[in-house]
Amino acid sequence: MIDWDRVKSLRDELGEDDFLTVVELFLDEIEGTVMRLGTDDAVRLESDLHFLRGSALNLGFAAFGAACYDAEQIVRQGCAQSVSISGLLDSYAEHKKEFLTGHANAAQYQAADPQSGVAGCVTPGIETATRHG
Repeated sequence: MIDWDRVKSLRDELGEDDFLTVVELFLDEIEGTVMRLGTDDAVRLESDLHFLRGSALNLGFAAFGAACYDAEQIVRQGCAQSVSISGLLDSYAEHKKEFLTGHANAAQYQAADPQSGVAGCVTPGIETATRHG
């Protein structure tokens, strides 16, 4: 569900400190938007779904981003009431849990062996780290 290659790419682009700041900001903004989702205002729902899709994909929440895209298309067809808000909430919760668990596991590995010589993030599902010797 998490695109760990995207996560690694983002971390490599930003550096560890900026990456953590961006993750915190993304999660705060995503969380606030997810919690206000509703089908009463189709224009707002479409806008929120578009924002969520972009944020999700930037952070590697691939399946959640796809679900937001699908929901956005439903709203564009004039069927906002058909969007499963509970399904989106569940998808977000699953992605957030997987992301935070995977990120914590990677951080624990790096903290346990900071001199391992492995460059970049050691994240579940990523096997592209390189060794420096």
